[in-house]
Amino acid sequence: MDKTADVSIGGNQWQRLLRWQRGKKVTEEGKDGVKDEEKRNANLDLKWNINWNEWVVDPAEQFYYIWLQVMIFPVVYNWVIIILRTCFTTIALSYLPVWLTLDYLADLMYLADMIITVHTGYLDQGILIKDVAQLRKRYLHSKTFFRDLVSLLPTDLLYFVFGIQAPLVRINRLLRIPRLNEALDRMETRTSYPNTFRISKLMIYIFVLIHWNACLYFALSSYIGFGSDRWVYPNMTNPPFASMRRQYFYCFWFSAQIFTTVGDTPLPKREEEYLFMIADLLIAVLVFASIVGNVGNVITSLRDRDNVFFPNHELVKAYLRSHHISKELRQRIDSWYQHLHINKKIMRENEILQQLPVHLRTEIAVSVHLPTLSKVTIFQSCEKSLLEELVLKLTPQVFSPGEYVCRKGDVGHEMYIIREGKLAVVADDGVTEYAVLSESNFFGEISILNIKGNKSGNRRTANIRSIGYSDLFSLSKEDLTDVLSEFPAAKRHLEEKGRQILTKMGMLEESGEQEEEEAEKIETKIGRLERKLEILQTKLARLMSELETSHRKMQARVELLEWELAAMDPQLPEDGEGEREKGRSEGVGGEVGGQVGWEREEAEGEADEGSDAEEKKQGQGEDADVSKEGDGESTKSTKEDMEGDKCELSDPGDREKKREEDGEKHREKGGDRPGKGDGAEIAHEDEKEEESGERESEEGREKVEGDSEHVEMEQKDEGQKKE
Repeated sequence: MDKTADVSIGGNQWQRLLRWQRGKKVTEEGKDGVKDEEKRNANLDLKWNINWNEWVVDPAEQFYYIWLQVMIFPVVYNWVIIILRTCFTTIALSYLPVWLTLDYLADLMYLADMIITVHTGYLDQGILIKDVAQLRKRYLHSKTFFRDLVSLLPTDLLYFVFGIQAPLVRINRLLRIPRLNEALDRMETRTSYPNTFRISKLMIYIFVLIHWNACLYFALSSYIGFGSDRWVYPNMTNPPFASMRRQYFYCFWFSAQIFTTVGDTPLPKREEEYLFMIADLLIAVLVFASIVGNVGNVITSLRDRDNVFFPNHELVKAYLRSHHISKELRQRIDSWYQHLHINKKIMRENEILQQLPVHLRTEIAVSVHLPTLSKVTIFQSCEKSLLEELVLKLTPQVFSPGEYVCRKGDVGHEMYIIREGKLAVVADDGVTEYAVLSESNFFGEISILNIKGNKSGNRRTANIRSIGYSDLFSLSKEDLTDVLSEFPAAKRHLEEKGRQILTKMGMLEESGEQEEEEAEKIETKIGRLERKLEILQTKLARLMSELETSHRKMQARVELLEWELAAMDPQLPEDGEGEREKGRSEGVGGEVGGQVGWEREEAEGEADEGSDAEEKKQGQGEDADVSKEGDGESTKSTKEDMEGDKCELSDPGDREKKREEDGEKHREKGGDRPGKGDGAEIAHEDEKEEESGERESEEGREKVEGDSEHVEMEQKDEGQKKE
């Protein structure tokens, strides 16, 4: 009893637990359903709650492209039907309700097109302008708005004047032809068959032209009189020519004969008929030339496309014939070309995509080749950026049945990845097969990785032969090296995998690893030295720039000091002064000369002290040394200039000559009667001259001392600033 009770209790617990779990799932599903409904309602609210005042159309979106295609119908309708109803009155009156309905429907589409054009954005410096006010202002001030407005003028009110059978009043609707051209240009850029589209567009233009000419021919026949001669439309009284379809088809056939220059048309009889035929023949020449030119361009573009997609077979055939190549080899080459054309194997992908930007070429190559490259085991653990670089380097190759891709012992310059087909690893005899390689397999990677210790070097280690037609991707050694130079981690990873493969094959030398480590150490040292050299070069360049700066400052300071010294030099005595002033300077010259010599020794001593201080501080930097030396030299040069000026002012030789000349003059004046008064007067004048000379020498000495102290103070200030 106890056991059965325990079992029943346990079963009830499990049942309650299952019911609770099911209920929980139901509630969660209900909540999820409510959330999904809320999301749908929110999306619907977003769709319907569009602010039409701020609505902007992107001209690159699908909506704008579809709208342009829709606008083709009203434009073509007006260009075809208005002239038809104007010339064929029977057709116009027979289907009048249909024509009026289509007329006003086209007008509504024209109006909607104006609204969409107002809200169509445009690019300004690569950015889409979405400001509605700016878009409206741009559209209202453009010629497009004026043309659209004129095309929608209510000229239908002229029906009350000319009658309902005068649809020519709607001729202004033909001004929307630029919209048709824009739509056709967009379609041509988006279609996958541009040549076919160009031919179709040309035929549509020719159809509209023949249609207009047929309508004008019928109107001219009505003006001249039906059946008046063989050139005009036959008489309506003849039952076969009375129906509306017969009228239009006959006129269209007549115009087509003229424009195609068939020439099987009746000769004109009247002047109006001659003028009409002359105009038609001139237009026919242009139409025929446009047809021939467009068709020729289409054929040329198709041929150019084939020459770009596939190698030029005709040139190869001419080369084979000129060199008398064997028939067997020529058949193999023809079979290879035939395989390319039948299966659309494109061999020149890089040349075809050369005009695209790099990022677009990368995206195309990734979408085409990345699935194949990612299946290769050696690249599966590599980062995506490495694979994106490699896909641009892949070169497609096609091998014929029985053709060897590589032979044992050949120098390897590329590795191969199998895209499609099967290849066999065969022995040297070419019969024994060791293995079969299929899609996503690869070979030849060992010979291009340059693994140290590889016994085979860069030689191929096996014979690979194509069983059938095989599509391969080849990756050259140079391209792989360039890519791996930017991804050192991937390079180490690939080399490690290569060493593992060589170890399994027993073709890896042990000493190779040590040599590789030593090479890595040497490379590391070289890299460190290169970095230090770059740092030293940077410092040298900085020091040279600072040296140039200090040199310029020194030159500026020297020029300033020279200017100040030139301003402080005493003026030379004028020539008009008497001989007495010249004589006074004789005694002063010797004293000033001695004073100048003393000042020169003092300046040289200061320069020596400055040079000693500079030698002590030489280890602090090149800039400080250069600046101090420059300051010392400038100070020395300034003092020497001052001494030179003073010496020039007080040259003792000149003073002695002047004194002798003065003595001779006095003797000539006194004659042979020298007296006491004259001697006393001369002595008194000599004493005055000596006193004045002493005063001038003291003043010169004070000036020189002041200038030297001023220069020393400035030199000390500059030295403190630089320290």
